[in-house]
Amino acid sequence: MTITAETLDRSRGLVAPALRLAVERLDPFTRLVVSYHLGWSDEHGTPTVANPGKTLRPALALLAAEAVTGRPEPGLPGAVAVELVHNFSLLHDDLMDRDTERRHRRTVWAVWGDATAVLAGDALLSLAHEVLTEGESPDGQAAGRALAVATRELIRGQVLDLAFEQRNDVGLDECLDMAAGKTGALLGVSAAIGAILVGASQPVVSCLSRFGAELGMAFQLVDDLLGIWGSPEVTGKPVFSDLVARKKTLPVTWSLDHGGEAGRELAAWLRRDDAPTDGDLRYAAQLIERSGGRDWAVQEARDRIGLAEQALDQAGLDGGARSRLGEIARFVIERQS
Repeated sequence: MTITAETLDRSRGLVAPALRLAVERLDPFTRLVVSYHLGWSDEHGTPTVANPGKTLRPALALLAAEAVTGRPEPGLPGAVAVELVHNFSLLHDDLMDRDTERRHRRTVWAVWGDATAVLAGDALLSLAHEVLTEGESPDGQAAGRALAVATRELIRGQVLDLAFEQRNDVGLDECLDMAAGKTGALLGVSAAIGAILVGASQPVVSCLSRFGAELGMAFQLVDDLLGIWGSPEVTGKPVFSDLVARKKTLPVTWSLDHGGEAGRELAAWLRRDDAPTDGDLRYAAQLIERSGGRDWAVQEARDRIGLAEQALDQAGLDGGARSRLGEIARFVIERQS
């Protein structure tokens, strides 16, 4: 087992019991819906063992606390809170994108309908702040504020993402700004919230926040690559899933801005309003490759990880937790799902 796998498994072991206790507070129906979404049960409530996801965000929160104090446990309320906010965003994201499958299971809206997905997501967001306010840390209010700001940024990014679907003139800078909100903000606060809860200095908190934000940009770049070229058997999403929706992802917008003739052909393809065939989707993916968008996204992800590592170095952290944070950064650009 790799260091990263051990780190993520340890995080799940610490977070899972606290997460289950938090979810127990929900009304019976919402608890069923959330348990299904988290892979704990089927839609009838029968316990199951399903893919829990990467649990990257709670791992960052625990490692940040450990890097400052030597112990991960003081960061546990933050770890649970960021995982709840992340799943709030997934429930709403699946609904807005009309995705019918996540982690090889039907999504919540596809099982119970739109309204249930909205309400279950809202319940998780409220629960996240409830968990933080009940913690023993005197810095819980500061942690709650940081999480609230990050959530607002996440929503801003999602608003932009949806708006881009209706536009044919989205530029790369706009797309990078969208990704900074949609993905970078929550990973930024995930990397900082454990340090906030244990009373770390502001310079350390700022460095960890920058580390997480750059990690988030790399994560989104890899996500965009997998959304076009990922294996459905691994990602749990249909082949060319982002191209089916003609999404203005980072490799796409780079290709439109810098891809020359292939970029212009891609722009013309995106303006079409007919349902794309498998051949159409392969053609669009080839245009992105010919434009250089795929190569750019791979290199940009590596560059963002370099910036994340620099921020981590500037935090002046010692010990195994610092090393494991670096391992997670490298895991982000090597993942296949």
